Amino acid sequence: MKAVLITIGDEILSGNTIDTNSNFIANELKKIGIPVVQIFTVSDEIATIIEALKSAFQMAEIVFTTGGIGPTRDDKTKFALAEFFNDELVLDDETFEHLKNLLIKRKRGHLLDINRNQALVLSKAKVIQNDHGTAPCMMISDQGKTLFCLPGVPYEVKPLVKEKIIPYLAKNFSRDYLLTRVVSVVGIPESVLAKMINDWECSLPKNIALSYLPIGNRIKLRITGTGTNEGLLNRQLDEEIEKLKPLIAKNVIAWNGNDIQEILKEILIRTNKTISTAESCTGGELSRLITSVSGSSAYFLGGIIPYDYHKKIELLSVSEKTIAAHSVVSAEVAQEMSRGCQKLFKTDISLSTTGVSGPNSDEFNNEVGTVFYSVRVNDFEKTNRLFLPHLDRNDFANFVSQRVLQDLIEILLKE
Repeated sequence: MKAVLITIGDEILSGNTIDTNSNFIANELKKIGIPVVQIFTVSDEIATIIEALKSAFQMAEIVFTTGGIGPTRDDKTKFALAEFFNDELVLDDETFEHLKNLLIKRKRGHLLDINRNQALVLSKAKVIQNDHGTAPCMMISDQGKTLFCLPGVPYEVKPLVKEKIIPYLAKNFSRDYLLTRVVSVVGIPESVLAKMINDWECSLPKNIALSYLPIGNRIKLRITGTGTNEGLLNRQLDEEIEKLKPLIAKNVIAWNGNDIQEILKEILIRTNKTISTAESCTGGELSRLITSVSGSSAYFLGGIIPYDYHKKIELLSVSEKTIAAHSVVSAEVAQEMSRGCQKLFKTDISLSTTGVSGPNSDEFNNEVGTVFYSVRVNDFEKTNRLFLPHLDRNDFANFVSQRVLQDLIEILLKE
């Protein structure tokens, strides 16, 4: 059982809107053993949508479309589907009532004709009501294959997929198990790592695949297996991990962890340590990563963003003399920030960042891309410098934050 995703919308193609739906849907499908084999992004043109549908149904048994079913003239997905399935659009009474009630809740006193059109569905479709919006989801089955037509708004897509479509697929479709292990490797270039594990990789069974996923200077080895017997597949993956261990054990920070913040969570809960952050150039990205994991309130006590150097002095007790002697972007200031942060929040661990993310140098003439960060665990302190002039502001903040957490994990694992 395979799936194809079709994202529809000129706003996606233009870069004005980021497609987060495909990432979410693919992850949810993976959990029930349905891999996504292709993602299309197409414009709001009927002919283009139909061509994408033809290709999708040649590749997979399940197809998802997102977007293009709103009330305006540029929303053409339903018309493309009607033509593709040789069907007609009809008014669905249940959807129409849902639409009226929803608009009343939103204090819209009357229904415009343009809103009424959102209750039009394909006559062959099974309607899945959208509890969080006006456009329903349609499920159309044809010649043993199934299409789900979803709205494009992410906060409407997520509950439809998670609460309604995924349970339906899990109950009604036979499928192989799809299981994954993720090994997080540090301190080895990708090419060197590939050479180190080449013999092991070449001897993997046919139902197990390996992917290299570089993130900053960390590499995630994703080992994915498919099979009809879940218990047997789990044992098979465990056996391959055991074969891998002696080859790269010294450079592994987690044998079954996906994101860096999830690895950190496991360690901090196990060691009963608390953490705080003082960020300048990362602008809160470090705190965002830490708190993106459920349960982070058990160890994250707080963060501060003293972007202006006067606030570093006022809130973190960074010395004016230190700034005058070394500038605000320096190892010495990063160290004083982490010490002040640890004292302010009374945590076991504190992290600090100071740097120049660009596009211009700062008032101290520090070069764009220069970063200093400090990791403090109890009385132990590690301070590093990075130089990342090629990254834009968002990638810069994410790379630095990933690197800081990676360094912290390496320190904690050595304790």
